[in-house]
Amino acid sequence: MQEDYYVGAYWGPRQETALECARRAELFFHMLARCDPAFAQWYRAGRGSPRELPGWPVRPEMKELETLLLKGRLRTDVGREVMEDMGFRQMAWNAKKEAIMLRFICGKYSPWGGPNSCVLSPLGKSAVWERLVRSPVPAEVLTSVATAWDPDYAMASSSQMVDLIEKRKGEVRVGWLTYLSRRLGHLPPLPAPVRIEPVGTLGWLLVLSPEPMSASNPEHVAFTARIRELLDRAGLIQRPQPGPPA
Repeated sequence: MQEDYYVGAYWGPRQETALECARRAELFFHMLARCDPAFAQWYRAGRGSPRELPGWPVRPEMKELETLLLKGRLRTDVGREVMEDMGFRQMAWNAKKEAIMLRFICGKYSPWGGPNSCVLSPLGKSAVWERLVRSPVPAEVLTSVATAWDPDYAMASSSQMVDLIEKRKGEVRVGWLTYLSRRLGHLPPLPAPVRIEPVGTLGWLLVLSPEPMSASNPEHVAFTARIRELLDRAGLIQRPQPGPPA
């Protein structure tokens, strides 16, 4: 079974300005570039971009990133007014062929419409991405995203595995690599071969396996489900959901 592996980081409502988000994005781009040469250059959409390039090059500089984020604000259908509480969103990709997509939503403080997030995933079948997910790179990416964006959690997994393991909408997702912020609570004892690595003072990286775990492997599914259950008993899985509108 071909599985759709991705790396995703998520955090709840957090009001931040475009400049504050740009500062985080700048750090993330620089840290990402050190993870692998495939992440050294990113591109964005825009009219008149050079034909020989995948798009307009993104310069990981704070002021340019701030400008891009301000362009990514949501607006109302009537009056085209900026929806301030919905934050900023942008996307970029790294190549014309076998591209990897980077999407992020930040500065969002509305409890509605999903969390803030930073997601890396391939645009279609990609030998480059297959190489990356079977290397130490995803762990480095999770460390980078945790350091730059300070999410509640981040994980590397496949959509198929998430569908099998996830039990409640909006819960913390567990992958073969999982980052958990210290804000969520305290880690319980976890069985071997899980390895726990601190990420500065922010949280922990849980390594369930050095390589991707597959939804087509019953042992992988059972072990991931067991770790999820232990984390759930410790209160680390369920995230608060918005109540009904006033």
